[in-house]
Amino acid sequence: MKTTQPKESEVKHAWHLIDATDKPAGRLAVELCRLLRGRGKPDYTPHIDMGDFVVVINSAKVGLSGSKEEKKVYAKYTGFQSGYIETTAGQMRAKNPNFILWHAVKCMLPKNHLSRQLLKRLKLYPGAEHPHAAQNPQVIG
Repeated sequence: MKTTQPKESEVKHAWHLIDATDKPAGRLAVELCRLLRGRGKPDYTPHIDMGDFVVVINSAKVGLSGSKEEKKVYAKYTGFQSGYIETTAGQMRAKNPNFILWHAVKCMLPKNHLSRQLLKRLKLYPGAEHPHAAQNPQVIG
């Protein structure tokens, strides 16, 4: 029996549609990472881009458990003196509604060139409308 390696030219990229309304951000991010990497496919190979396109609607309504809306902090440093900035999840949701889910998915993917390529396949929309109806995305729970 021979083991075959799939070629990138042979990989078929499907489209999936997920509604993020009131789903916990972390659990949803795990599912999105699995779809983006192609982990559910029988011929999955870690070093080849096997993933699918994922369209997430209502990403502004993603749920956070407990009091994370006020207590969860996103920090960044500008590089200048006194440039340390902390932003709570509630402030971030008001400023950029897609950031909470995008950041959770980004941090769950491996830190390499392939993950940056996979992250481009994640399409986040804060409302219920999306421009990808022509790709006929498959609706997932």
